[in-house]
Amino acid sequence: MSTSRFALFVDLENCGAKAATLLNILEKVKIRGDILLGKVYGYTDHFSDLKEILLSNTFTVVPSLRHGVAQKNNADILLVLDALEVAYTNPLIDSFCIVSGDSDYTPLVGRLKSMGKFVLGISRSEVASSIFINACNEFQFLETVNASNRKQRGKRNAANKDEPLDDAALNKLLEDILGEQDEDEMYASELKGVLLRLRPDFNEKSHGCATFGKLLTKMSQKFGTIRIKNDNFNVLVSLVAEESTAKQVEINRDNWAQIFTEQLRHYKDDGFQRVNPSILKADITAAYPEFSEKAIGFKRFSDVLKQLEKDKALALEMDEQKNMLIRML
Repeated sequence: MSTSRFALFVDLENCGAKAATLLNILEKVKIRGDILLGKVYGYTDHFSDLKEILLSNTFTVVPSLRHGVAQKNNADILLVLDALEVAYTNPLIDSFCIVSGDSDYTPLVGRLKSMGKFVLGISRSEVASSIFINACNEFQFLETVNASNRKQRGKRNAANKDEPLDDAALNKLLEDILGEQDEDEMYASELKGVLLRLRPDFNEKSHGCATFGKLLTKMSQKFGTIRIKNDNFNVLVSLVAEESTAKQVEINRDNWAQIFTEQLRHYKDDGFQRVNPSILKADITAAYPEFSEKAIGFKRFSDVLKQLEKDKALALEMDEQKNMLIRML
């Protein structure tokens, strides 16, 4: 399988000042391929916490010099010009990731796709335009990207410093890589290549194994979440299917408000001030597949939100297109 070669363009205003969020974006892209070029726009002292991440990932930084009301448009135009220059002058790059949801980037996406480039879009749901979403080859909401990595955030932050991965953190990283693949199985050599993109300092010997194959066997036996198979002298790796937990707590009329409030707190902790209601419903449904509005005493999801607003758990607002947004309190 060939490895995609990405150019990554990040609108910092879109992803916010959270280091964990930027790390999650980098992980998503690195799982898909090599990042040959990275550029961020709108850098100010407000984003100083990101300095180490930007330097270690060799990003070029375009500062934000505030002057007049057209500053945001200037940054958008710069991003478009830079992306097109890369597309026309760097034949090594076959994929682009644009971290922004502005519909103004839709013509750029169209031009990149007409040149045979793959386009991955990532954005906060609050500002993601449906036109931009549908134009991309693949699109992910930042809230979803953060949620998929929330449980291991402490280990990931440690893993991006000088501390070595322990076995549990390594196994979770392997699970994340395998879970992002389109195919059910992945060659061990490809898996190691992705792992090295995420952790260039990785070495199987630091986990007590002479070869990567032996390390995979150790992980499989120790945690039971990955499966190893030999195929004509090649080693194939896959995830073990999760079994549903019979004792999982069900969402009901007594606990639904607490469950929703906890999910809203996660968004706030991750640095999101507003989210699209569809994101909240998708996350609740993912955690509680049997969820339905009627089961907790409501006809529509909007009625659930209105009750939460009445309970002062959130505030409901409308954007310029008259779409409902949830504001964290």
